[in-house]
Amino acid sequence: MKFAQIIDFETERIEEVRELLRGYEERVRAQGRSGGPVARTLLRDRANPNRYLAVVEFESHEAARANSEAAETNELAQALAALMTRPTVYTDCDVVDRQNVG
Repeated sequence: MKFAQIIDFETERIEEVRELLRGYEERVRAQGRSGGPVARTLLRDRANPNRYLAVVEFESHEAARANSEAAETNELAQALAALMTRPTVYTDCDVVDRQNVG
């Protein structure tokens, strides 16, 4: 079953966050490592412009767990934590249905 993690965070330094994410994704692709995210969506809260939700999709919960245990993922998490204005909240979800509409 497909798996998604919703990452709820606040930062005043979103461009630095985005640069860290791009660098991480490039390194993972260059390594040819499998099991990483298959999609990522970054949302900004209109009522609180420093609050963001990242929806990261994986092929399975097991793939997400393996990704979480990778050294470069731990390094990314530590670097991102330094840019946050409050602790990050993670919500783990099974993808029950996903449709592209329109």
